[in-house]
Amino acid sequence: MGASLNEIKQRIASTKKTSQITNAMQMVSGAKLTKSEVASRSFQEYASKIRSIVTHLVAAQLSDLEELDSYDSEEASETGNYHMMLTSRPVKKTGYIVITSDKGLVGGYNSSILKQTMKMMADDHKSQDEFVLIAIGGTGADFFKARGINVAYELRGLSDQPSFDEVRKIVSTATTMYENEVFDELYVCYNHHINSLTSQFRVEKMLPISDLDPDEATTYEQEYILEPSEEAILDNLLPQYAESLIYGAIIDAKTAEHAAGMTAMKTATDNAQNIISDLTISYNRARQGAITQEITEIVAGAAALE
Repeated sequence: MGASLNEIKQRIASTKKTSQITNAMQMVSGAKLTKSEVASRSFQEYASKIRSIVTHLVAAQLSDLEELDSYDSEEASETGNYHMMLTSRPVKKTGYIVITSDKGLVGGYNSSILKQTMKMMADDHKSQDEFVLIAIGGTGADFFKARGINVAYELRGLSDQPSFDEVRKIVSTATTMYENEVFDELYVCYNHHINSLTSQFRVEKMLPISDLDPDEATTYEQEYILEPSEEAILDNLLPQYAESLIYGAIIDAKTAEHAAGMTAMKTATDNAQNIISDLTISYNRARQGAITQEITEIVAGAAALE
């Protein structure tokens, strides 16, 4: 019984240490989440402004079109007045950017993304020759490589609040691959942050740019003075806009990752506390049993002496 008591005490002590670690990790993830939410809100201000500018320029260029779907028409493609990032072309290959974490301890964050991405690719493609995969995050890159799926480009070791400079190479590579017709459309697969307890798997089409509505264009009394030309500006601005969309998805995914980490560590801490409570009850019962047995032995010994 003594050995059993010592064993229970050791388990309680080790579980308390684990609980302290997971509680600290929960607080760290909470702090990271707060910073990520602030960064995400700040980015939305920039994204709104650049979208407004791009929409205005596109609407001016395509003033004869009433609906965005007209971008995809053969007649629109033949006019030569449309930037290649706005027009659809026959899809021979599809590009996917899959955003996961570099490490674990984030609950079901990674498994949700990878499971649904694999299902989507299996439903939409007959072979690996029909898509190009770009992985952000070591978990996703290792997952696809382990299953024999070629990863054209990967990025690991992103900071908790990634700057655009950190991801500039991979987002510019993705837009360049589209311009060079390595693939004909690009999607980003990631977990969208809803709140600290909830995230949602999301697949967003980034290229060709198809979410601009000319009706949203701001009307000014005086038109922009464009230098050197509208076409030259769009040649530089549209790739930047596409890159900003991808960067926004990365920030969103990072925010969801921190929220998942905080939730996972809170669950681990709660489970540790439950284990400690159960072990404490077991310890008290074992200790009470040992005391009762000792009393019984003393009484029996005294009776034998009489």
